Amino acid sequence: MVPLKPPQLRKGDLIGIVSPASPVADVSRIESGVRYLEGLGYHVIVGKHVAQTLGYLAGTDEERVEDLHAMFRNREVRAIICVRGGYGTPRLLPLLNYRLIARNPKILAGYSDITALQLALWKKCRLITFHAPMLGVEMANTIDPWTEEMFWSLATSSRRIGSIFVPTDSTPRPLHQGKGQGRLLGGNLSMVVSILATPYQPNFTDSVVFLEDVTEEPYRVDRMMMQLRNASILSASSAILTGQFTDCVPLDKSKPSLTVDEILQESAAATGRPFLSNLPFGHIPKKMTLPVGLRVRVNAGQCTIEFLESACRSAF
Repeated sequence: MVPLKPPQLRKGDLIGIVSPASPVADVSRIESGVRYLEGLGYHVIVGKHVAQTLGYLAGTDEERVEDLHAMFRNREVRAIICVRGGYGTPRLLPLLNYRLIARNPKILAGYSDITALQLALWKKCRLITFHAPMLGVEMANTIDPWTEEMFWSLATSSRRIGSIFVPTDSTPRPLHQGKGQGRLLGGNLSMVVSILATPYQPNFTDSVVFLEDVTEEPYRVDRMMMQLRNASILSASSAILTGQFTDCVPLDKSKPSLTVDEILQESAAATGRPFLSNLPFGHIPKKMTLPVGLRVRVNAGQCTIEFLESACRSAF
């Protein structure tokens, strides 16, 4: 199936804000993110339920779905940016109107818990979405310049950007040599594992799988990587990219443990696929924008990634 590309953003366009997962602890971060977007020349509409709180959720499942549907239904909205991750997005997947979304493709940006939504939209609609900065996180602070440039370059252009320049203060590591190409599928490791064997799991065969996580102890990372290996997700891929596993260390440092690096090295050896690690994406300020569903080429030996097509179509 041909991928469904959202129209590129133009200055003056309307951007919608949603909270599909957890609420922000400080609602002023939403205001800061809105000011950031308005300062760039965009108009902003905030979802009706964005500031709701229901335990660890940003409102009920129905309220969060209502905001998503409203943004996709609104023909003036050209992009949708999530406030934050946390937890709750997988709860929405059975409630979404995928026909509505497919009829109204637009940029959807987020990461972490938003991974579940992005993979479901690829499976059900073939919509290219953006593993990218979020309103209540990066956009509410002083956003890293490289992060900012890469996101807006992809979101506002209908041209492919080709080879990705990785900043010199990042040091990608090849864990297994080789070349591979395919469509980028993945995101937060916990969320990828959470949708396995569900109707929302895409076909990972010949894809370029990318993974990251945060605050998971090494044994949990090991367990999830083993699940991907046992499910033949990694061995069926054409290449594997891993970003940052932030604060993924043992809680009890007195007990023996493997490191995440050792776990990834073992997975690379076991799968035999081109494997490039320590890339700048994940729960860190400096992050690559990775369009979910985009066709890419990886050369693990040379530590290069090339985007083979544009993430957006022309809006003209």
